[in-house]
Amino acid sequence: MVNYIWIGMTLIGLVFAAINGRMKEVNEAIFQSATEAVTLCIGLISILVFWLGIMRIAQESGLLDKFARVFRPLIKRLFPEVPENHPAMGYILSNIIANMFGLGNAATPLGIKAMEQLKELNGGKTSASRSMITFLALNTSGLTIIPTTVIAIRMNYHSASPTEIVGPTLMATTIATIAAILIDRYFYHKRARNGVK
Repeated sequence: MVNYIWIGMTLIGLVFAAINGRMKEVNEAIFQSATEAVTLCIGLISILVFWLGIMRIAQESGLLDKFARVFRPLIKRLFPEVPENHPAMGYILSNIIANMFGLGNAATPLGIKAMEQLKELNGGKTSASRSMITFLALNTSGLTIIPTTVIAIRMNYHSASPTEIVGPTLMATTIATIAAILIDRYFYHKRARNGVK
């Protein structure tokens, strides 16, 4: 559906530009945006490679496991129906830690694997389980300590202080995560009271 919306918006924009004689500006914007996109991607690669390298060092040194052990009791309370040693738990923890360091590109495949494992635990049903809904809420709110990608974009556009976004991002994502957990729990208990599993 989203693809159709984008195609529709593009066609409307092109028709509007043709009617108003603004096709030259549209062509310039297309080529300028394409150039900026390539430049931005190349600029992001170096930052992402650096942080993914740091994550790999943390994993090899056992620091990531220690970090995961700190969060395991909290995650276990949020996902009580997931067995402690199930692969889903590892993927959930890895996804949350990657998101905390602003590594959305690294977190996405981990999130997909976590959902696949949670679907298996749900018996392959087409309706989402409690754990799947909770994971989606946590993943969407995305608690972030270091917004790596945003810092990289700000550096790429020559921000005077690219890291000043850290405080506001931490505050906003903390509030969003707390709100996501509270809303998730509210609707879970509401459904449980109504006898819906």
